[in-house]
Amino acid sequence: MNSAAPYDVSIVTAVHDVARYLPDFFASLEAQRDVDLTRVEIVAVDDGSNDDSLAVLERYRGRFAERGILPMQVIHQANAGQGPARNNGIDHALGEWLTFTDPDDMLDPGYLASVLRFVAAHPEVEMVATNRVVYLEVTGETTDTHALRGMFAGPDRVVDLDRAPTYFHGHVGAGFVRRDRLAALGLRFDGRVRPNFEDGHFCTKYLLGCPAPTLGLVGSAKYVYRQRADGSSTMQRSFMQPERYVVVPRRGYLDVLEHARAVHGRVPEWVQNFVLYELSWLFSAEAGHGGTATAAVGDVAREFVGLLREIRALLDPHVIDGFRVRWLDAAWRQILLHGLGEEPWRAAYAVADEVDVRQNLARVVVRWTGPEPAVEYLCEGAVVEPTHTKVRSVVFFDHALLHERVSWLPADTTNRVRVDGRYLELRPWWTGAAPTTFETDPPPRRAPDAPPTGRSSVWHATRRRAVEARRGHEFDGAWVLMDRITDADDNAERLFEYLRENRPDINAWFTVAAGTPDHARLAAGRHGDRVVAHGSPEWEVLMLHCRHLVSSHIDVPVHRPPQILRLLGTTVPPWRFTFLQHGVIKDDLSGWLNPKKVDLFVTSTQDEYDSVAGDGTSYVYTGREVRLTGLPRFDRLRRIARSVAPQDRTMVLVAPTWRQWLQKPRGADLAVRVVDDFFTSEYVEQWFGLLRSPELADTLARNGLQLGFLPHPNLQHVLPRMELPAHVTPLTFEGAGVQRLFASAAALVTDYSSMAFNAAYVDRPVLYFQFDHDRVMAGGHLGRAGYFTYPTHGFGPVTRTLPDAVAALTGIIGAGCVPAPQYADRIGRAFPARDGRCCERVTAEIERLDQAAPRAPRRASDRPVVPLRQRSAVERTLQPTR
Repeated sequence: MNSAAPYDVSIVTAVHDVARYLPDFFASLEAQRDVDLTRVEIVAVDDGSNDDSLAVLERYRGRFAERGILPMQVIHQANAGQGPARNNGIDHALGEWLTFTDPDDMLDPGYLASVLRFVAAHPEVEMVATNRVVYLEVTGETTDTHALRGMFAGPDRVVDLDRAPTYFHGHVGAGFVRRDRLAALGLRFDGRVRPNFEDGHFCTKYLLGCPAPTLGLVGSAKYVYRQRADGSSTMQRSFMQPERYVVVPRRGYLDVLEHARAVHGRVPEWVQNFVLYELSWLFSAEAGHGGTATAAVGDVAREFVGLLREIRALLDPHVIDGFRVRWLDAAWRQILLHGLGEEPWRAAYAVADEVDVRQNLARVVVRWTGPEPAVEYLCEGAVVEPTHTKVRSVVFFDHALLHERVSWLPADTTNRVRVDGRYLELRPWWTGAAPTTFETDPPPRRAPDAPPTGRSSVWHATRRRAVEARRGHEFDGAWVLMDRITDADDNAERLFEYLRENRPDINAWFTVAAGTPDHARLAAGRHGDRVVAHGSPEWEVLMLHCRHLVSSHIDVPVHRPPQILRLLGTTVPPWRFTFLQHGVIKDDLSGWLNPKKVDLFVTSTQDEYDSVAGDGTSYVYTGREVRLTGLPRFDRLRRIARSVAPQDRTMVLVAPTWRQWLQKPRGADLAVRVVDDFFTSEYVEQWFGLLRSPELADTLARNGLQLGFLPHPNLQHVLPRMELPAHVTPLTFEGAGVQRLFASAAALVTDYSSMAFNAAYVDRPVLYFQFDHDRVMAGGHLGRAGYFTYPTHGFGPVTRTLPDAVAALTGIIGAGCVPAPQYADRIGRAFPARDGRCCERVTAEIERLDQAAPRAPRRASDRPVVPLRQRSAVERTLQPTR
């Protein structure tokens, strides 16, 4: 080490409102072993904290001074941000090496010793990177799951990034830089690069200023990165900030790319890979689950896509094509390569990625940008029309950046694809879709009838138990129906009732978790002998015989239960899955639904059907999967509504929906818990303002009405803690009485819930109270804005403020609680046939799934066809699914 420096290392930490984390941080510093703690300096910069952070810092400074270890400077400044705070610390630090540990993180006990040994052994190294492990505060677990953990596989070593361009480092908390090099470069943190990439910007410019970008990878030094349970970290909140899509790309990504080109005459590949790594997170945030909050809409999205085009101009195509540091879906890669330019592009091959064995159909996908090309399919020398086809828009950042034609064709003949007169190769997947550092493609999915491979004796014993089970034969060809794992009283229960009463020839069973109110109710009912406890050994036997799984929900534990897939030894369920839906889709849920394998997708209105199966939508589903039948629960709702006389409709139902930001990250028990400030949130303030309105209470009393409050199922557990006014009746979803609530309601007040369709179906007036409209429509809840706009398609007035909501509701009550003419007309157009036959139609569509599709018409090709040498080669590209 440099004896001229008074300290071997200075730990510069920028502190802002993290008092609760500082004891863990300092404890990890005190616990450092095999290192001289008198030569480790702490420079703590309090950046205008509002909590007790400054006092805690002073307390630890005194404690360390008494012990003669960890010499510590405490600097206080007015709040300026993390970058300026770190720069202030740099100006005061005296160590040979600087690191910038975040004060809510921790260091493994051998951390500093490993780094100091390494730099002593490798004097040529310019920067040191340490291995980040993730501490999940919500569960207390520490996991080695960081996306860049693969860089630290193997022994500690030095890499030259110019020679190993898939390596880079962009986290100063888990990095070390030379103080003299920093001074020579005059480099400081750019506080304008926010809310993220400030570290990456700093690290990249530092390495670009070194004689050689030598990076020490010290995997033996573990940096413990805290993932906060309250979701309050900068990274966890950044996707809702416009700056993430406007400032960071301009002042961060573009700046380092242009700086690299200016310094070196080109952009080194390691810099390009780092920028691609950062962009991959933006793509995955858009694609993941559909519930990720985003600011990339409207003007922000337009500016971001423009910046993305500038960034793309500085990236080499071969670097994009070869990027394997992190998952980069083939569609994202194609967008970066071809979707941002003005020149039209057509994929050089088509993909046949699924086969429906029972219906003898194969799905074939063709991709392009620009004008739609002419696409033809040829079977045995003749052009064949697809049984189902659609054009899908691949939308990212509010822009359709790629297009694809999804078609279902006969699977038992030789298939060829011709685009604009050019024959395409047929492949089983899109090249480059594998999230790996190796140049490999994912293995094909095994057909459900293929022989098992690699199964253990435990599996065989379980399988024998299933086959020999006492009731196993009773489950042959079973239709298994369920709503939520812990709840019923939704579309699946309604369809189950219909099947038992009208179609005893169908082997229908219902499953819900034991110990729940709905399990007790159903087990004691007239079809109780066909209710199986979800997760039980009997349920395992049932699922091993399941032919159709039918549910109103589509979370992974529902439609792909890991417990059963492990028993089957496959990732491809052998059953058909019917998605009954929980309501009517209004928003764009494609990001959440597209990854799901759905065989039958139930819809209820023509607009909804078109939004999912129609051309130009973001959904992968076609008219093959999507059917317009109506929700099964509509039949019962219609019957009950007809039995309730107008004078018996005495309740105004208030039923707000859920918000993702009200939920804490789930712990090991997967229970939904509200955030700590739930009762002081805008959500509670606004809804309780409505419930407690004196004007509304007076109007209700004068008209002989009462107010019923039905919070979302995720809020039912806090209902007992809500201090409701005396004139408000708390309501729950238990006991199969929700439909009767709608039928007996005089009006419904909601925000964005599809329950409004229930009220409209029985001609009840609706009021929308949308005080947080902008946040929800930006994707802050679930999905993005879709075809449905409330002022145009809604079944009642839309309000944004509490006074307007109260005024509108008193107006509805004063008008006799009937839909105004304009809304009655919308209801009529949405539901032209309320005939009580929804269950019948759904049943017929499920049965259709077992029938072979009709042969598609063929016509002679007007172009010469070059036959494939052997059919089996094509058939191997079509991966059977069910």
